[in-house]
Amino acid sequence: MPAHALKRSTLLTLCACVLVAQSMVAAINLLIPQLGSSSLHPSHTEVLWTVDAYVIVFAGLLVPAGALGDRHGRKGALLAGLALFAAGAATSALAPVPALLIAGRGLSGAGAALITPATMSILVRLAGPERRAQALASWTLALGLGGLAGNVGGGLVGQFLSWRALFWAMVPLAAVLALAVAVTTPRTARSAQGSPDPVGTLLLTAGLVAVLFGIIEGPGHGWTSARILSAFTAGALLLGAFTLHALRSPAPLFDPRVFRSRGLRTATLGLATGFFGLFALFFVNSQYLQEVKGFSSAVTGLAIVPLIVGMALVPRFAARWAAHPRPVVGTGLTLIGLGLLAASTADAHTPYPLYACWLLVLSAGTGLAMPALTLGVVVSLPEHRAGLGSGLGTSAREVGAALGVAVAGTALAGHADFASGMGPALRVVGTVVLVATAVVVAGYRGTGRAAPVAPGTAPAKEPVA
Repeated sequence: MPAHALKRSTLLTLCACVLVAQSMVAAINLLIPQLGSSSLHPSHTEVLWTVDAYVIVFAGLLVPAGALGDRHGRKGALLAGLALFAAGAATSALAPVPALLIAGRGLSGAGAALITPATMSILVRLAGPERRAQALASWTLALGLGGLAGNVGGGLVGQFLSWRALFWAMVPLAAVLALAVAVTTPRTARSAQGSPDPVGTLLLTAGLVAVLFGIIEGPGHGWTSARILSAFTAGALLLGAFTLHALRSPAPLFDPRVFRSRGLRTATLGLATGFFGLFALFFVNSQYLQEVKGFSSAVTGLAIVPLIVGMALVPRFAARWAAHPRPVVGTGLTLIGLGLLAASTADAHTPYPLYACWLLVLSAGTGLAMPALTLGVVVSLPEHRAGLGSGLGTSAREVGAALGVAVAGTALAGHADFASGMGPALRVVGTVVLVATAVVVAGYRGTGRAAPVAPGTAPAKEPVA
C-alpha cells in the first residue's frame, strides 16, 4: 500500500480513538472519593472493582481482539469497539446499583480492547515502511496523552460535576469518533491466514484475567492469601493450556513461537517496564498532591501536565533514530528510573516547580523509549499480523501498569502513613525499572530492526475488509 494512503485526517482520528480509550483507565481514580459517598453506597470492594473491571477486561481481551481485527476487518473491529465503549459508558452513567456500574465498566473495557489494536494495525498498513516510525510515534504519544487526559478530566469532573457526567460525556464522544472513522478511514487488507480459535481465545483470556486479578488484588488481600495464590495458579495453568493448544492446533489464535524472536521479547519487556514506572507514578502522584500537598482534585489533575511536554516533543526526534533502538530505549528507560528516584525525595516541603522538573525527566524518558519499543514489536511480526502485534504490545503495557500500581501499593502498605511510605515505594519502583532496563538493553545485542518470526507466519495475499 503506498505511503500516501495515510492521510492526516485518518492519523488524527485513529490517535483520538486510542487516546479516549486509554483515558478511561486513569480517569476513574480521581473520582473514587465522590463515588464512595454517592447514592449508590458502594462497598470498598465494589469501588475497587469499578476501577479494576475496565483494566482487567481491556488487557485480557487485547490479544484476541487484535487477532480478530486482522482476520475479519480492522475498520469493522474499530467501529464495533467504539459502539461497545459507548454502550458500556451509558450503562455506567445510568447504573442504579454498583453491579451495573461495574458491568458497564467491563463492557467499555471490551470496547477499548477492540479499539486499541485496530488503530495501530490500520496505521501500520496505511503508513508504509517510510512513514511507519513517525505514525507509531504519534500513536504512542496518543496512548501516553490518554493517561494524562484521564487524570485531568477525572480531576475536573470530580471537582465540578457528578461522576455520572464522566460516563455521559463518553457516549457522544464515541459517536463522533465513529462518524470520523467511517468518513476518514479506509478498509485495509485482512489476514488470509487462520480462522477463529474459540478454545484458544477462551484459554488465553481467562488466563490473563486470572493473572491480572492476582496482580491488582494482591496488595489488598495479601500476596500469600489463598485467593491470590489460587488466581496465579489458575492463570499459570490456563496460559500453559493455551500454549499447548496453540502448538497443536492447525489454526491457533497466534503461534507462541513468535516469542522465539529476541526482538519481540525485548520490546514487550521494555514496554512493560516503562508503563510499570509510569503508572506507579500516577498512583502515587494523586495521593501525594492531595494528601501531602493539599491540592484539590482539579489542581491535582492539572499538576501532572508537565508529563505532556516530553511525550509531545521527544517522539518527533526519537522517530529519526528508529534504526538504532538500543541506545534510544536504554536512555529513555533509564530516564524513567532516574525520574522516579528523584521523585522519591519529595515531601510536604518540596516546591511544586522542583517536583515538576522530575516529571519532565520521566516525560522525556517516556517520549524517547516508547515509540522505539512500539516499533520493535511491529517489526518483529509480519505486517499482516499488526493487530496481533498491537495486542501483545498493549497487553505488555497494561500488565506493566497493573504491576506498577500493585508494587507501589504493597510498598506503601508497609508504612504507617502515605507521607512516610511514598519515598521507599518510589525507590523500589525506580530500582526495578533500572534493573529491567539493563535486561532490555542486553536483549538488543545481536538484534536488528526486523527480527525473524515464527514458522508459518509469512504474509499471504490478503482480501480487503
